[in-house]
Amino acid sequence: MQVYEAISVGLYLLLMIGIGIYSYRKSTSNSEEFLIGGRKMGAAVTALSAGAADMSGWLLMGVPGAMYFTGISSSWIAIGLTIGAYLNYIVVAPRLRIYTEVAQNSITLPVFFENRFKNKNHLLKITSSIFILVFFTLYTSAGMVSGGKLFESAFRMDYTAGLLLTSLVVVLYTFLGGFLAVSLTDFVQGTIMVLALVIVPIVAISEIGSVQETFSLIKAKDPKYLDLFKGTTTVSIVSLLAWGLGYCGQPHILVRFMAIDKPKDLVKARRIGITWMIFTVAGALAIGLVGIAYLQKFDVQTMMKFDGSKTEAETIFIYFSRILFHPFIAGFLLTAILAAVMSTISSQLLVTSSSLTEDIYKAFLNKKATPKQLLIASRLSVLLVAVIAMLLSLNPQDSILNLVGNAWAGFGSAFGPLILLSLLWKKTTWQGGLAGMLAGGITVLCWVYFQHPLKDWYEMIPGFTLSFITNVIVSLLTYKPDSSIDSEFDEVTQIMKG
Repeated sequence: MQVYEAISVGLYLLLMIGIGIYSYRKSTSNSEEFLIGGRKMGAAVTALSAGAADMSGWLLMGVPGAMYFTGISSSWIAIGLTIGAYLNYIVVAPRLRIYTEVAQNSITLPVFFENRFKNKNHLLKITSSIFILVFFTLYTSAGMVSGGKLFESAFRMDYTAGLLLTSLVVVLYTFLGGFLAVSLTDFVQGTIMVLALVIVPIVAISEIGSVQETFSLIKAKDPKYLDLFKGTTTVSIVSLLAWGLGYCGQPHILVRFMAIDKPKDLVKARRIGITWMIFTVAGALAIGLVGIAYLQKFDVQTMMKFDGSKTEAETIFIYFSRILFHPFIAGFLLTAILAAVMSTISSQLLVTSSSLTEDIYKAFLNKKATPKQLLIASRLSVLLVAVIAMLLSLNPQDSILNLVGNAWAGFGSAFGPLILLSLLWKKTTWQGGLAGMLAGGITVLCWVYFQHPLKDWYEMIPGFTLSFITNVIVSLLTYKPDSSIDSEFDEVTQIMKG
């Protein structure tokens, strides 16, 4: 690592720790403040926090790598994600913010499910908590892999050392400052990410000469890189678009909507969040595409040690940062990957911590726990999940995008249909929710880990579909009018109209 790069990265890491210390002194007197910030977040912080928590290291490594490897046919994932994020803000966000408060001030999704359906046997809460623990541990592991790869590729550090450094800083500020620290660091990280993803492709194109020359070089190498439909299939397109379905089931994103100060602020948050998303995703795609032209013109494959594999292609952003900019600026740009990685890891650690604390410890192990005991349990949960995720990250066996895709599909399929139906359909029952959750989650796990002839289909498609259908059928078979459930549903509907 060069001295200037080290200074940039060091300053960034110190800033993250400083925010954690500030947040520790400001708002962690009880578990509600630690886990959800007391529902006091503003629109801008909510928007950038939700975006940064969503767009992990795969945005700056996985997406450019896929674009470099296959061309603009990879952009279908960006189209699907943008549509999905927008609909999530429109359909889910405002109603979830209101409903979680009406339903006995629920501060986690498992608690909301239990309160929404008055499920007294706790099956819905326990099952959803288990899914959170399983999928978020895998998801957090994927983020840590990104951090390890960053330090290995960009700074010539040992992968394990990079993994430990990334994890240590994230765990420290999350452990200290909870939701406030995670949200404030996400805001800073989201700003760094959008600046980096806009600056890098612009400078790379200027080095090539012009936009026209860039596209000419890409076309000269292989016209398929500029064809939205070449190098892909109908199954691939549908599978990439299906990523957008996952938004309505991601706990680390949904909790941002639950924590905003006022439901009406979600309109402003949506405008900020979607604008931010368009710039970041478009920038990530552009980096991969421009990389094709840059390496074609300057013939630097040997120097870059690109072997044409997806794994090597995922380092194209790192390469551009180091070859096009002064080392101090390069260090700042490379912190964008750290920002993406850390923002997602911290969000996932916090949601998993909330599930362990509120849904398991408080519900079953210590029902009379004091606020101080719950706060201690929350912090210890952060450490526990982080250790397990780090152990899983020591020997990564798959690409970053695939690791993230599996966890994303798991949450989208298990929770997505249940969230939609619980918010929009009065006749949804806890039996239907439980059956749908199991159908979706188990389908994804089987789809990923067992061999079958339909592997080309993204596991979200069968998982989400089966979960939704199962939920509806079982709910129709088990529905019985309940005045308390119906009155809360009607209250939320009236608030939405008013």
